[in-house]
Amino acid sequence: MSTSCGPAVRDERPGRPVRLHRIAVLALPGVPPFELGIPSRVFGSAMDAEGRALYEVTICTADGGPVLSDAGFTVQPAAGPEALAEADTVVLPPTHAMPELGRGGPLPPEVNAAVAGIRPGTRLVSICSGSYVLAAAGLLDGRPATTHWNLAPEFRRAYPQVKVDEEVLFVDDGDVLTSAGVAAGVDLCLHMIRRDHGAAVANRAARICVVPPWRDGGQAQFIDRPVPEPTVASTTATRAWALEHLGEQLTLARLAEHARMSLRSFTRRFRDEVGMTPVQWLTAQRLELAKQLLESTDLSIDLVAHRAGLGSGNSLRAHMRTAFGISPAAYRRAFGKG
Repeated sequence: MSTSCGPAVRDERPGRPVRLHRIAVLALPGVPPFELGIPSRVFGSAMDAEGRALYEVTICTADGGPVLSDAGFTVQPAAGPEALAEADTVVLPPTHAMPELGRGGPLPPEVNAAVAGIRPGTRLVSICSGSYVLAAAGLLDGRPATTHWNLAPEFRRAYPQVKVDEEVLFVDDGDVLTSAGVAAGVDLCLHMIRRDHGAAVANRAARICVVPPWRDGGQAQFIDRPVPEPTVASTTATRAWALEHLGEQLTLARLAEHARMSLRSFTRRFRDEVGMTPVQWLTAQRLELAKQLLESTDLSIDLVAHRAGLGSGNSLRAHMRTAFGISPAAYRRAFGKG
């Protein structure tokens, strides 16, 4: 498949209609309601600076009929498989009613026909075990992908041709994106908004949904101790303080001192709570700040790097190329206010 998909073409002149990016969400039997609702809620919260919607989300089924969710109630779709053929992006939430897929079995005929009707070049997205549908259709062959960590051994046995990585929250492989379970689907949808329209739009959508605006796809799915014991000190206050001081020199010793912990205890507690090292987390937050400054200001690349705590313009360029495959100047041209 090509990687031509992205944000729909838009006419920014006042009063002119906006061509919405069409998203079709395929509800299969046994779909969990939470995951089914993620695309509508997150993409439906994405708006441009004038408050105009950027996406149109349609729930559909393989045959146009209702499906039974895993919560015991019926989902009445707005459309049938024709929505898949018309979509710019197709999202596949998980299903808990197709155990044969866990053994590498074929898709049901109506699902196979519906998936086969998706236009070439359409962006394909799975949440949790929705990856099984993509894999069964042969759409993940030779590609990197993820799924819920608990399903990874079964997935690997059933689809050995897929390069599965159960350690990450989501995988962006251009025109095919896969996520881990439940909340990772929210992370992936926000990542897609950020990729399509920039950090400012994604951050506004996150605020509307009252969720964290950004978690890196490479962040670990499984955090050993995500909720500290009540009697154990937390790094939460120090992380909040660090976000207000990203432009300053934030050494590990300074962070540990703020948290009133030893270096060893702070590093261990931080990793337990966040799933990455303090240095990795700081770099990620500084890159997010740099992207926001590139979008919303005319500051020079060097000054953006300085304010984000990344040192020089050359350092910012290296970090952005490594993390996002794009230079600061190119990012500004794509998402800047002008």
